Amino acid sequence: MRYRMRIGLVLTCAGMSAALALAQSAPPGQLSASPARLTLDDVRRIALQNHPQIRAAQSAADAATQVTVETKSAYYPNLYGSLTGAAADPGSRIAAGALNNPTVFNRFATGVAVDQLITDFGRTSNLVASSRLQAQAAQTGVTFSQAEVLLQADRAFYSALRAQAVLTVAQQTVQERQTVSDQITTLAKNNLKSGLDVSFANVNLEQARLLLVQAQNDARASLALLSEALGYNGPRQFELVEPAEAQTELPALQDVLTEAERDRPEIVAQKLQVQSAERFATAERDLLLPTISLAGVAGEVPFRQPEIQQNYAAAGFNVNVPIFNGKLFSARHAEAEDRARQAAASLTDQENQVARDVQFAWLAAQTASQNLTLTAELLATANEALDLAQARYNLGLGAIVELSQAQLNQAQAAIAQASAKYDYATRLAELAYQEGALR
Repeated sequence: MRYRMRIGLVLTCAGMSAALALAQSAPPGQLSASPARLTLDDVRRIALQNHPQIRAAQSAADAATQVTVETKSAYYPNLYGSLTGAAADPGSRIAAGALNNPTVFNRFATGVAVDQLITDFGRTSNLVASSRLQAQAAQTGVTFSQAEVLLQADRAFYSALRAQAVLTVAQQTVQERQTVSDQITTLAKNNLKSGLDVSFANVNLEQARLLLVQAQNDARASLALLSEALGYNGPRQFELVEPAEAQTELPALQDVLTEAERDRPEIVAQKLQVQSAERFATAERDLLLPTISLAGVAGEVPFRQPEIQQNYAAAGFNVNVPIFNGKLFSARHAEAEDRARQAAASLTDQENQVARDVQFAWLAAQTASQNLTLTAELLATANEALDLAQARYNLGLGAIVELSQAQLNQAQAAIAQASAKYDYATRLAELAYQEGALR
């Protein structure tokens, strides 16, 4: 019997056999629900629909949009309705609390009042522009949340596939070492092998079983992580479909850096924050300018004293010119300018961090790409070494220790090769996230 692990078999069968393997490893008496069949596109679609992080970001963006509406309300008139009634002693006047002594009449009246801002010389327009830029930045935050959710979903998907591939390797290892143990035990009973050989074979078998138990646990845990990444509040069973082969050539590092600086949602949002802070600083400067507004009132006094007419109406304008308020406006302007400079510095820091993260992600993807070839070569070499060790042991030229070491090396190489494919796919997803292309 040959002990060569077939690379294509391990990677192709991992997603298809995982649900069956997990069902077989479930505790006795516990039935597994029918697993949902998921492709990578399904995982991304469900994550975007279900994940609460995206809903939270969208709600924040909607709230920021309402701030723009609130700020624009200064352009429109304010209309108030009033209903007033008063009873006073005959001839009484208000004598304290004011410079005048207005007469108070018995009356019951209704009316409306309207105020309309004519101009504040650009302050409101700058406030509206600032809030609109804030809303755009918040909407970019939705894009950022979507990218984060997609990255988590991709990581969880490939992690589950990797865990299932390792589970397949562990199952095959147990089967093969069980066969070797049975063969050596039979030979020992016929005095063709020693008890020491049987002990070594059984130790190898138990090690394989320990690997299988750990692999089963990791496969279940990976599905729990995938369920969380999809926005579910509890673990679910999935049958994962093997994705298409990942690209083998990486883009140039400089191209990735350029795209990241242009497309990363954090940088786009921070640039909008800088522009918003600058417009707000301009608006705070305009506090020193006058404001001009119109005011009008009209109404009826159906119940009144004879001195009051039945109907009333008046209109006028107000010009408010700030003269002195304890340096409040100048301090607010200075604070806003400092906030704008802080936002600009934060943008530079954000760009530097993104450039660093992109380089790290690109290097990690390059290393993972190299591991694809190296682990395939390692597995081929380990398979060949195992075949030779088995042949030498069968001919009585090799010791059981030599065969055991060859089995261990082959199992480790098979796991490394099974993991390398999904590690590379994960690194590509992380690189796409870092350059702002994961959406």
